[in-house]
Amino acid sequence: MKCLPVMALIAAGGSACLAAGLPRSSPEAQGVSSASVLRFLERADHEVDSLHSFMLLRHGHVVAEGWWSPYNAQSPHALFSLSKSFTSTAVGLAIAEGKLRLDDEVLKFFPENAPSNPSSNLKAMRVSDLLRMSTGHQTEPPRPADQPWTKAFLAHPVPFKPGTHFLYNTSGTYMLSAIVQKATGQTLLDYLRPRLFEPLGIEHPTWETSPEGISTGGYGLSVRTEDIARFGQLYLQKGQWQGRQLVPEAWVEAATARQTSNGSSPDSDWDQGYGYQFWRCRHGVYRGDGAFGQYCIVLPGQDAVIAITSGVKDMQAVLNLVWNELLPALQPAPLAPDEAGQGRLEQKLKNLSLRLPEGTGSPAQVAGRRYVFAANERKLEALTLENDGNNKVVTLVVRCAGVERRIACGCGTWQKGRMAWGQLPEQPVAAGGAWTAADTFTAQLCFYETPFVVTIRLQFSGRELQCSAEANVGFGPTREPPLTGHAE
Repeated sequence: MKCLPVMALIAAGGSACLAAGLPRSSPEAQGVSSASVLRFLERADHEVDSLHSFMLLRHGHVVAEGWWSPYNAQSPHALFSLSKSFTSTAVGLAIAEGKLRLDDEVLKFFPENAPSNPSSNLKAMRVSDLLRMSTGHQTEPPRPADQPWTKAFLAHPVPFKPGTHFLYNTSGTYMLSAIVQKATGQTLLDYLRPRLFEPLGIEHPTWETSPEGISTGGYGLSVRTEDIARFGQLYLQKGQWQGRQLVPEAWVEAATARQTSNGSSPDSDWDQGYGYQFWRCRHGVYRGDGAFGQYCIVLPGQDAVIAITSGVKDMQAVLNLVWNELLPALQPAPLAPDEAGQGRLEQKLKNLSLRLPEGTGSPAQVAGRRYVFAANERKLEALTLENDGNNKVVTLVVRCAGVERRIACGCGTWQKGRMAWGQLPEQPVAAGGAWTAADTFTAQLCFYETPFVVTIRLQFSGRELQCSAEANVGFGPTREPPLTGHAE
C-alpha cells in the first residue's frame, strides 16, 4: 500500500432531509409510480455496483431520495466532469454581463502564454469551440506540473480546423475557467457563489485549483446530492429560480441543445450530440455527468430531474436503468394513492447500504501480532490487527512511510473516522470488516465524499501475512500486487 495509490480522493457519512430544501411529495401525487421507483432501486442493487445516492424530482417536488450508507445527505460528493456543466453556466453568466463573447478568440486572453508563431488553427479557436469540445485537437493537451496549464494548452498541436472535430477535452474546460477568471478577476468558485450557489442554497461548495490558482473547471467541484438536483431543476425551469432569472433562458436553451455531433449509435447516450458542456441523451433528455457515474439528468418532456452519485465502471448501464424503469413511471397526471407501495419504497430507501464484508469469528493467534514488510514502493512497513474483545470492531494498525495510522473497522457496521492514506491528507472515511475465511480478514474503506471504496484482504498463513488491495474504480490500475509480511 503506498498506502494504496489505486486511490486518489476521499470523504464522510449518514442520511436525512436537508433544512430549507426542495419541497417533498408522495410519488403518486406527482404522477410517479412508487412500485416503478422501487423496481429501479432493486435492479440497481442487483445489476449496478454501486449507486451512492439517488434523488427524483417531479414537478419541482422530491418524490424519492436515498443514500447508500455510509454515503449521506449532508456530505458532499466529488462530481468529476459533472463540474463542466457548472463551468458552462459561469461562461453564460459572464457573457450576459458583457465580460466576454462566444466568438472571442482564445489567444486574446493569454498573450503571455501564446506560442511565438501560433498556427492558423490555434488563431481561429474561439470560446464557442471550447464549449462544444471542438477545439481542433487530435489529442487532449496535458496539464503538467512544471508549467502553466494554459501555456501547455496553447503549445499543443491543433491539426483540425476548430469547430470541425469533436474531442472530449477536459483541458479545454480548464481554459474556459481560466478565461472566466481573466475576464472577471475571480475564480469560478468565487464568481458563481453569489450568482448561482447562494441563490440555489448550495452551501460550502469546494473546487480544486490548478498550481496557478485557477479552478480546474473540467472537474474538481464537490457538492451534495440535493445541490445537483437543484442545479438540474434550475435548468429545467430555463434558468428561473423562485421568481428570479438566475441564468439567461437563451443560454439554457443553447447550452443544452445539440451544438455538435459526436457519434451515430442510436443505442449510446454518448452519441446523441453535445451542447455547451452538456450531453444530449436519448428520449429528448440532456444531462451533465462525471466519471464513475455522477449524473444530473434533466427530462424536459416529463418535467423531471434525476440526481445520482455512484462508483460504477459501466455508466451506460445506469442510464439504461433510468430509461427502462423510471422514464415509464412518469405519468402525465396524478396517480391513485398507493400507501402499501409507498411504504415498501420508503422502507427500501431507508435501508440502502453498500455491501459490507460478511463473516464471523476472529482467530486469536493473529490478534496483536505485528507483521513487518521488506522495503517496497508502497512504503508499507508494518501491520497489526487489534480486536476490541467483543468482535464488534477490529482495528488495523498500519505503519506507512514512518507514520502509524489506525483504521477501526466495524464488524457488520460502518465505523466512521478520519485518516490520511498514501499521499492524501487526512480525510473522513468509513470502514467495515469481517473474517471472510478462517485465515482472511477483509476490510473495506469507503471514502464517502468520493466514489472510491478500497478493499483490503489480509491472508494469514503461519507467521506470514499476504496483504492485497483493490479499489472499486479508478483512472488507472485498481488492483495492487500483494505484499508479504512476516511476524516479528
